[in-house]
Amino acid sequence: MDLSALNSAQQQATCAPEGAHRVIAGAGTGKTRTLVHRVAWLIDQGVPPSGIVLLTFTRRAAREMLQRASRQVGARAHGVRGGTFHSFAHRTLRRHAERVGRTPQFTVLDRGDAEEMVGIVRSRLGLGGRGRRRFPKSRTLLSMFSSATNTGRSLEAVVTAHHPRFRRDIHDIEAIREGYTALKARQDAVDFDDLLVFLAQLLAKDKLARADIAGACHHVLVDEYQDVNKLQARIACLLSVVHGNLMVVGDEAQSIYAFRGASVDNILDFDQIFPAASTTILTENYRSTAPVLKLANGVLESFRTGIDKALESRVGEGPTPLLVAVEDADRQADYVVERVLSLREEGVSLTAQAVLARSGFQLHAIELALSRANIPYQKFGGLRLTEAAHVKDVLALLRVAVNPRDSLAWLRVLPWCENVGRTTAQRVADARATGDQSPLSSMTRRRAPELDVIESLVGELRGMVRDPTAALATAIDGMRPFLVRNYDDPDERMRELESLLALSERFEDVPRLVSELALDPPRRSEATRTEDDALLTLSTIHSAKGLEWRSVVVVGLGDGAFPSGFALEDPTAIEEERRLLYVAITRAKRHLALIQPRFLTRRGGPVFSPGCQLLDEIPDLWSRVEAGWPGQSAEDDVVEPVGVSPEVEDRLARLADYFGD
Repeated sequence: MDLSALNSAQQQATCAPEGAHRVIAGAGTGKTRTLVHRVAWLIDQGVPPSGIVLLTFTRRAAREMLQRASRQVGARAHGVRGGTFHSFAHRTLRRHAERVGRTPQFTVLDRGDAEEMVGIVRSRLGLGGRGRRRFPKSRTLLSMFSSATNTGRSLEAVVTAHHPRFRRDIHDIEAIREGYTALKARQDAVDFDDLLVFLAQLLAKDKLARADIAGACHHVLVDEYQDVNKLQARIACLLSVVHGNLMVVGDEAQSIYAFRGASVDNILDFDQIFPAASTTILTENYRSTAPVLKLANGVLESFRTGIDKALESRVGEGPTPLLVAVEDADRQADYVVERVLSLREEGVSLTAQAVLARSGFQLHAIELALSRANIPYQKFGGLRLTEAAHVKDVLALLRVAVNPRDSLAWLRVLPWCENVGRTTAQRVADARATGDQSPLSSMTRRRAPELDVIESLVGELRGMVRDPTAALATAIDGMRPFLVRNYDDPDERMRELESLLALSERFEDVPRLVSELALDPPRRSEATRTEDDALLTLSTIHSAKGLEWRSVVVVGLGDGAFPSGFALEDPTAIEEERRLLYVAITRAKRHLALIQPRFLTRRGGPVFSPGCQLLDEIPDLWSRVEAGWPGQSAEDDVVEPVGVSPEVEDRLARLADYFGD
C-alpha cells in the first residue's frame, strides 16, 4: 500500500500497531486523510472489514471516508461498519432488544415524538396547567433529561446548573422523568438517548452481549473525539474491551461544544484510562498561511490546559492578520462591507469569504448592512433577525401601536394574557381590524385583567413613534413579565432583544423600524445574486467548525461579548472561549481580520469595552498582527487598535514599578 502521500506523523498514525492510540490532529493537518489511510491499511493488513468500526458525528462523514478508503483497497472497504454513535447503537440493539426490555420491532422516537410523550406525562401528573406557577415545558424537560444522561450528572445537578429557577420543582421533574421512562417501556419505544444508554448497559453488564458486540469489533476508530460526551466516550472504550484496539482522533484545542455535553477531558485523560496508549501529534498544516498560523499558535500558547503543539504551514507566506478597532457595531458592519467588497475586487469571491461571530445576534447589524450594500449572503447558526419568536413578539407590540388595525399583530400579542385563548384573540383582533376601539377587557367573556396592561402599554408606545429607541426599550420592558411566563429561557431571550436597541438608533421613527425589521427583513431568497450565484457566509463559530474560507473576518471581540460575559469568572468556561478563538482563526486560509469594537451593545445603550482578555493573553500579540482599516484615507478618522502596543506596555511597566500595581 502506497503511503508516500502522507507525512511522517500521518504515516505513524496510519501504521500504528495494535493497542490504544490517541491522534492529536491540529487544525488543517489532514485528519480525514489519516483516518482514511488507517482504515485502508488495516484492511490491507488482513483485518476483516466487518471487524473495523468507524464512529463519526455524521453519516455523511463516515460515508465519505469509506468512499475514499475504497479507492485504496477497492470494494473491501464497503464491509467496514461506519456511522454515528446513534446509528451503530440502533443496529446493535435490534439484535439484542429483549435484553433491554424491548422487542426487535421497538419504535425510535424523534425529538418531536419524545417531547409529545413528555407532555403526556406532564399533563397526567397535573403539572404546569393553568392556576399553577411557572413549570418547565416539555422541550425544556426533555433537554434536562438528555443533559443528565449524556454527561453522567444527576438530574438535580443539571437543573441547578442550567435551570436554577426550577430547582424547587426538582421532585416533580424527577417524577416526570420516571413516568416518561415507564411510558416508553409500555409503548415499546426508545428515544435517541436510550439508544446509547442501552448499548452501554449491554456492554458493561451483560457478558453474553458484550462478547457478541465487542467481540466483533477488532479495531474501533473514533473521529472528532474531543466532541464526544461522557456516555459516548464510555461506549467507545467498552467496544474495544475485548480486542483492546482503539484509536481516537481529535484536537483538544477545538473542543467547543460543552453546551451540548461534550467534555475535553475525554481526549485529555485518554492516557489515564489506557496507560500504555501512544500519542501521535499532527502539526503540519495544509490549509493556512504562516502568518495566520503564527497568530493561531499564539492563542495555543495562552491555553491553560491542553497538549503542547505548534502548527507549521505547508502553504507558505501571506498577508499578516489584521486587528481592527472600531467604534461600535455600526462601524463594525461598515468595515465588514468594505472588507468584503475590497477582497472581491481583488479576486476573492463571496463564496470564499466568511464573517464569524461568537453569537448569532452579533451578526444582526451586519445583516442589515449587507442587505443595504446588495451583498448576498447565507447565514448559519442562530436565527435570522426576525425569525425568533420573542423578536416577533416585541415587533408585534410595536406594530399595533403604529397600526391599531393590524389584526395579525394583535393575534400574536393578545394570547400573552391569562384567560385569552386563540378563539377570543381572533375575535378581538377582527374587531380591532374593523376600527372597534372599545377597551380590550370589554371584548372578552372571561375576566382578563392583563388586557388592561396591554392596552396601557400600547397607548404609551403610540406617544413614542418619533423615538424608536425609547419605544423599543419600553416595549421590551413591558413584555418582560410575559416573556418570563411564556419562555423557559427568558434571560437569554431578553439579552437578544436588548441587542436590537443598537439597531433602532439608525431609524427615524417606529414605522420605519417596524417596516424594515418586520415586514421586509433581509432574506437569502430575496438577496440579489451575483452572476455566479455566490453567497457570502455569515456564521457562528460553532457552526463554522470543520469549514474553511480564503478570507475570514471575526467580529465582536471584547469582554462580555467574545469572550462571553458568563465565562469571565469561570476558568473552565474562559478556556473554552480561548479554544473558540483558535477555531475561528484556523478557518482562514489566507486573509484574516479580527474586529474589536470600543463599545459593546448593552441594555440602555453602548457600553465601553475595557479590552479583550482573549487577545490580551496572546504572547507578543503585536508581532503576530498589524492594525489597520484597508482603504482608509488620510482624511478619515484614524481608529487606533484597542490592544496594547509594545511602547504602551513599556510605559505601563515603568509606571507600575514606581507606583505599584
